[in-house]
Amino acid sequence: MDDAAWTALALTLTTVGAAATWLLWRRRGLVPGLRAAALTLLVPAAWLTDTLRMFTRIGDAMADWALGLVFSPVVWTGVTLAGVSVVLLVVAGMLARRGTGVRARNAVAPGRSGDAPAAGPAGRGTPAIDDDLADIEALLRSKGIS
Repeated sequence: MDDAAWTALALTLTTVGAAATWLLWRRRGLVPGLRAAALTLLVPAAWLTDTLRMFTRIGDAMADWALGLVFSPVVWTGVTLAGVSVVLLVVAGMLARRGTGVRARNAVAPGRSGDAPAAGPAGRGTPAIDDDLADIEALLRSKGIS
């Protein structure tokens, strides 16, 4: 588009915005009218700073991308792979929270029965560290929490 077309577009949008501003001001009051005036002034500001062209280029690029997305099997393969990746990450996070599928760092490898296992974290049957914690541990056990 040439400069005359951009000017006509900006003038038309500003005129429509000014009419909407006046109607909002008359029907709904000061605050909606001021908001509409602020939005109306963005159009000539975009025209004067040449960002109106930039916005249309961005819109064209997004439309081209969307058309390429809809009609390209290669892109759909990429979208599918991204979806599978997200699902795998979510499942891995859920399994890590449950403690399944996580190997202990100090566990004895199979077939090495002569080695003593390394000290690991305390299990459920181990006593509390001191007497104060023993009372708390007994209370938690009575509530079914271990």
